[in-house]
Amino acid sequence: MYYVYILRCSDDSLYCGQTKNLRRRITEHNFDKNKSAKYLRGRLPARLVYSEKCRTISEALKREAEIKKISKDKKETLVKNRPAKKTVL
Repeated sequence: MYYVYILRCSDDSLYCGQTKNLRRRITEHNFDKNKSAKYLRGRLPARLVYSEKCRTISEALKREAEIKKISKDKKETLVKNRPAKKTVL
């Protein structure tokens, strides 16, 4: 199982990514500067606001690319309509 996720950064920007282990990846973003995305430097802490499951890495990469192409307003709508499950982290 793979996950596509959106994080809300401290500057209110949104970051989209994909991973096989959602809990580990969020922890890496927030606490391990060597494994975090460069975009997030200076924008931490970042909190999970959206996630969805994908069956394959290919599906996850395609979905991540789709989300990255849409405007911030559409991403906000996506987050509002289907927030991340609070039990994930």
